[in-house]
Amino acid sequence: MLPRFAAIALMLPVLAACQQTPASGGTYSTGGDPTDSPCARVVSAIGYAGLLLEPEGREQAQNFEDALLGRLAEVRGITLQFGPRLPSPLAPAVRTVLTATEGLARGDVPKQRQAALLKRYRAAAGQITRGCA
Repeated sequence: MLPRFAAIALMLPVLAACQQTPASGGTYSTGGDPTDSPCARVVSAIGYAGLLLEPEGREQAQNFEDALLGRLAEVRGITLQFGPRLPSPLAPAVRTVLTATEGLARGDVPKQRQAALLKRYRAAAGQITRGCA
């Protein structure tokens, strides 16, 4: 019993330090390397979220379930991290994706607003996808 207590007591400062260390370096996503191609990372996230989207023009019919909200949050995080490194002509589209996904990644946004944000997101995401091709 005493060795276990001593081990836990020794680990507490390490655990506390880990919890108090803020994220640094603009790391908003996981599973990648900071040296990854920015275009590949952002376009991949856009495509992954797109798998759950209704066809264009059916934004009002979109079901904004948790899985979609999570994927749109992932697009936001990856765009926050890699968007500044995309080709400079894509900067306006990056800003639009970020503002749109800020609302799209939340479940408390009214349906009409979600549909409007989705239209804006789609246009900007399409610009990024084409610009990175």
